[in-house]
Amino acid sequence: MGHVSHTDEQAFHALIERLDGPPVIAYWTEGEVASEYTESTREYGWHSHARGQLYCVESGLVHVRTAQGSWLLPPHRAGWMPPGVQHTVTLSGPMTGWGVFVTPPECGCLPIEPCVIGVTELMRALVRRASSWIGEPQLDESQERLTTVLLDEICRARREPLHLPMPVDRRALRIAVALLENPNDNRGLDEWAAWAGLSPRSLSRLFRGETALSFAQWRQLARLTHGLERLADGEPVSAVADALGYASVSAFVAMFRRSFGQPPARYFAAQAAQ
Repeated sequence: MGHVSHTDEQAFHALIERLDGPPVIAYWTEGEVASEYTESTREYGWHSHARGQLYCVESGLVHVRTAQGSWLLPPHRAGWMPPGVQHTVTLSGPMTGWGVFVTPPECGCLPIEPCVIGVTELMRALVRRASSWIGEPQLDESQERLTTVLLDEICRARREPLHLPMPVDRRALRIAVALLENPNDNRGLDEWAAWAGLSPRSLSRLFRGETALSFAQWRQLARLTHGLERLADGEPVSAVADALGYASVSAFVAMFRRSFGQPPARYFAAQAAQ
């Protein structure tokens, strides 16, 4: 969208809450918009939207919380938030990304619960094109055809089994963020608990209660999330295994196989064939 003033931002939020406009409203943020988020974390308290929202992060981190749980949306994947679902959003770091707001009648083919879905190059290209006509009160025939294709692409997108639930307790969350920033840090639960001023039992209980995962399971999923992103960017398996703190490539491949049923090369070949 380029740099937006406070007035323009208010107009955009008013636009996406209207249900009598175009069925899909797309946006794309980059460049100057990203600079707004470089100095500090930006938080949006509990709210909901009249439209369903699909949002994808190209850089930066998005922490989403709903009544069903709290999770981190990895870059290059899209989060889906159905119409009317209460949620909070925390944006961290230099932020670029894109998304669409969809009227309820057009959401019939989409999940009824928040989730993470896969992103295709066609989807990205269609959103970029659609974002260029944001604010137009009426779409022409060509724009309507592209909107139909975009909706079809979103509805056909595979639902990702991977999302990273985040703890809510500030001490546990501090540990989670530190592990995300340094996934190769191999300190154990006792050491992390002492670092955050918790007893090991309390830390274990917090992760179980707030993420439905043990501390060890959560760390493995965090590493897997980070590893998937780096592998998708073309980094060698050996470099990714080292960056994530694994003692050997075979140890990382074994973990990957347990999680996805196949080694990284075969997994990405299957994804490309879909």
